[in-house]
Amino acid sequence: MKLLETIKFENGHFANLELHSERMNNARKQLFEAEEIIDLSSALSHLGSSATYNNPVYKCRVLYGRQIEKIEMLPYTSPTIESLRIISGDTLDYSFKYANRHELDKLFARRKNCDDILIVKNNLITDSSYCNLLFYNGKKWLTPEKPLLKGVQRQYLLDNELVETANISVHDLHKFEKLRLVNAMISFEAAADIAVDSVF
Repeated sequence: MKLLETIKFENGHFANLELHSERMNNARKQLFEAEEIIDLSSALSHLGSSATYNNPVYKCRVLYGRQIEKIEMLPYTSPTIESLRIISGDTLDYSFKYANRHELDKLFARRKNCDDILIVKNNLITDSSYCNLLFYNGKKWLTPEKPLLKGVQRQYLLDNELVETANISVHDLHKFEKLRLVNAMISFEAAADIAVDSVF
């Protein structure tokens, strides 16, 4: 079993590194009974200081199990997402950021002419295929109480009281003006607004 941390590297800086470290070490403890803490900042320090990068933004991909197994720096371009297809995923379990995304990929393949999917589990909206979801009701931003994966950017927004959690069903979509997709690579400020009527 392999897991991933995907970390944004921009202007010589790794974003939300403390939150990534916390999630990685919690996963290692729960899944592999690893008690020793990996200092992710130290593990990545050589990448931020000695390498020369041509792309404005990079995805730092950390593959790990009990220990870190591989680190890659990949040029990143943000995808354009303008429409979402509602897909049921009642049996899906992605509570850890597994490297194996086979079940998610099967759901994504059902998006038809949409750019991404909106996954519903037990009648509640969870995530898209790669992102946590934020919904704006005209007063505040809400994010699903029970996402498939508790993302780092989502946690950052919650910690800073920029969003609140709520149980949101498909029947609640009409209550919202717009939504955004966020993840470790797409910040709240950088996320594009998606019209609710672009969810099918």
